[in-house]
Amino acid sequence: MSHASRTAPRICPLCEATCGLTLTIEGTTVTGARGDRDDIFSRGFICPKGASFGGLDADPDRLRVPLVRGEDGELREASWDEAFDRIAARIPALAEAHGPQAVGVVLGNPNVHTMAGSLYPPLLLAALRTRNVFTASTLDQMPKHVSSGLLFGDANAIPVPDLDRTDHLFLIGANPLESNGSLCTAPDFPGRLRALRRRGGTLTVIDPRRTRTARLADRHVAIRPGADALLLAAMAHVLLEEKLTDPGALAEHLEGADELAVALADFTPDAVAAACDVDAATITALARELAAAPTAAVYGRIGSCTVEHGTLASWLVDVLNILTGNLDRPGGALFPLSATARAPRAAAPGKGFALGRWTSRVSGHPEAKGELPTAALAEEIETPGEGRIRALIVLAANPVLSAPDGDRLDAALAGHLDFMVSVDPYLNETSRHADVVLPPPPPSQSAHFDFAFNSFAVHNQVRYTRAPIPLEDGRMDESEIHARLILAVSGMHGAPPSAVDDLAIATAITKAGAPEELADELTGRSGPERRLDLMLRLGPYGLTLERLLAHPHGIDLGPLKPRVPEILRTRSGRIELLPAPIAADLPRLRRALGARPAPLVLVGRRHLRSNNSWMHNVVSLSGGSNVCTLQIHPDDAARLGLVDGATVRIESAGGGIEAPAEITDTVRSGVVSLPHGWGHSRPGTRMAVAAAHPGANVNQLLDGTLLDPLSGTAVLNAIPVTVTPSP
Repeated sequence: MSHASRTAPRICPLCEATCGLTLTIEGTTVTGARGDRDDIFSRGFICPKGASFGGLDADPDRLRVPLVRGEDGELREASWDEAFDRIAARIPALAEAHGPQAVGVVLGNPNVHTMAGSLYPPLLLAALRTRNVFTASTLDQMPKHVSSGLLFGDANAIPVPDLDRTDHLFLIGANPLESNGSLCTAPDFPGRLRALRRRGGTLTVIDPRRTRTARLADRHVAIRPGADALLLAAMAHVLLEEKLTDPGALAEHLEGADELAVALADFTPDAVAAACDVDAATITALARELAAAPTAAVYGRIGSCTVEHGTLASWLVDVLNILTGNLDRPGGALFPLSATARAPRAAAPGKGFALGRWTSRVSGHPEAKGELPTAALAEEIETPGEGRIRALIVLAANPVLSAPDGDRLDAALAGHLDFMVSVDPYLNETSRHADVVLPPPPPSQSAHFDFAFNSFAVHNQVRYTRAPIPLEDGRMDESEIHARLILAVSGMHGAPPSAVDDLAIATAITKAGAPEELADELTGRSGPERRLDLMLRLGPYGLTLERLLAHPHGIDLGPLKPRVPEILRTRSGRIELLPAPIAADLPRLRRALGARPAPLVLVGRRHLRSNNSWMHNVVSLSGGSNVCTLQIHPDDAARLGLVDGATVRIESAGGGIEAPAEITDTVRSGVVSLPHGWGHSRPGTRMAVAAAHPGANVNQLLDGTLLDPLSGTAVLNAIPVTVTPSP
């Protein structure tokens, strides 16, 4: 029987660009996806991931019902009630017997791509009262959170480049033509860069690889990996030494400018040139060009975050924006204002941002933003003693592939846990260890609102799409999965899931000082919709869910505007240019001036058709150039006797792996590159496409001991390695 074809709008949940899609649907199947030309933000742009929406949505390897581990040790299909009964019987009992720290929680990056993943984990953590929280942030952007917290008093106050109005965009460690942007939500990043060039603007890219983004640049500087903070410090030194600084309207809100000049005095272009492998004249020119531009924005991402001095590099990105007067002005770097943000408050001193309020049990790692380093997860599970993690709840995360030393974590999950729960659509390298697996429905059967990414958008806007396809029989909405999980672990098993949303709404109303009657005015078909309606009503634009639903392609809220001093939450009420933790870490950066570089270092790379490990099971996104190869420069290949396409052995302090060599001059000499998120060769998974092209897990080269000390972020780039022909 044939079904009439129809179309429906849907915001793409597959990367941070949040493009609007128009889905073609036949019956209950997505048969096509194209860019939504009427979307007020993306204007019809689409990338290969969005075009593959239907293939990912209908992936036959997606789990459809819960799995529960039987007495024989095997996972079997079970009812939803049986799954939550098992959780309610185990997690509270373990917490009661061993204390709340016996339960650990791991959050993966897909959580910020769903409504449920954004709304419910904070409630879960509050119910568990555990400090053993690990997220993808300490494998990615935590240095930016920490530097923003120290500078502005709010770890989530992250300025983004005003792409559409800037005259000079300076990118370091970023490749948005492949990543589609990160901590900078910008549909059609390629088009925005081309528009920059058309209006006579300048694009500068600092990257050890000649990426697709670098090929667009007016100036590409192939820096030595890991030297980002040194380069930025030297640029700041030039601005200060040559009196090229002009903070403009920010001047009255700054504290520590004189101390900053003293702290950076040793980082001259001549002093850092050898360590960066960038000559002093080029460094000086970079600083002068930045200062001379009518407007400019410095933007750094994962390549400058996941290195030994990631927090210092993230701090210096904003220092450069501040010194040149480009922070918080049109054409520079501004703070977005999302529709669900708290309404702006009057400028006043705040509580500030603190690091190290507690430490991890085994190695004493300080917390950052309430999280411990994901690299420390294995030792917290396997090391005996009071406070050992005995139960683990993993929400949309695959740390066996995404964290350092997956073999160690794999063994810890297999042999040292009493109980484990995974909320995941796949049986992957991590979830295969769970005692209960709770699968959310495919994205076509879920509503979508971008709570996180609207806070990083290059243009203020708001969009919401309801599920274009009804929930399939036997499936459970992701919000209900999370709500029932919270009830199961908090001693309220059996209560209606709506109780979780009702409590969240009542708490939010009380915290906002709003009248209790507001709860009765909220509209929506579900708890998440009522919570969204409340956040919109309490937000800075006074919107409602009803109004948002009347605009299926979104509401334009205008360009980014200056927001200092209202965003400041520091104890001084000012931007603190040289926070004490930063000043205390600068001697470590100073020592790097005399460090002898390794002959060969490893960096990662992104691909437009991949998003970490969870998109390797889609046929239309696999193959072609999206392969796990070790890119190496021809000079290095000749020196090491390597042949293009032949298998090579890569070794570091943490271990060894093998991968095919790809000889290319797109990577500078002294550097090799291997993509992240591969290694789909472990038994017991159910991801047939990924397993057919497993690749090598680059994180197996890391033992997890090398971290950026301020943020606890694993050092994933600039890792010394040796490469030899495979025997």
